Amino acid sequence: MGRNYSSLEELRRKKKLLKEEINDLEGLLTFKNTKESLSAFTNGLTDQYLKEKIDENGEEKTVIRKDVIAKQITSEVKDLILSKNTAMGIAGSALKGNAMDTVVKLAVTAFVANYAKKNMKSSNWKKKILGAALIYIAPVALKFVRTKLEAYQKSKSVSSMEQLI
Repeated sequence: MGRNYSSLEELRRKKKLLKEEINDLEGLLTFKNTKESLSAFTNGLTDQYLKEKIDENGEEKTVIRKDVIAKQITSEVKDLILSKNTAMGIAGSALKGNAMDTVVKLAVTAFVANYAKKNMKSSNWKKKILGAALIYIAPVALKFVRTKLEAYQKSKSVSSMEQLI
């Protein structure tokens, strides 16, 4: 059932590696490095929107990169305006929703992450459980809501196109 080790030294090395892995996972779950934790939970979605900054007290803070968000929004608006057929461009943009979708994802991720971080740092065990539940349940719930909203948006776009025709 268990793995047989050929030496005690091999077992100690394995134990040390497991302890390091557990410490790394604890660091992610307790948001010791906010940017790294958000990156792990969002599979890298937030990497381009966040940067670490040292404030006047010498503490490291994670801040939102507004310039990147503004560039994405302006490029989406420019592409929308420059599209050949404006009515079809608006309908296609409504179906894709890239710029606003990204901004909404980022805002929701930041809100949930900050709330979970506050709860995880709390001394109350109920709040810690709530923070951990948010980390694991919120992405599933948000994905479900997003699929429902996309289906609704698609049906509305199709019905508006039918009315246009």
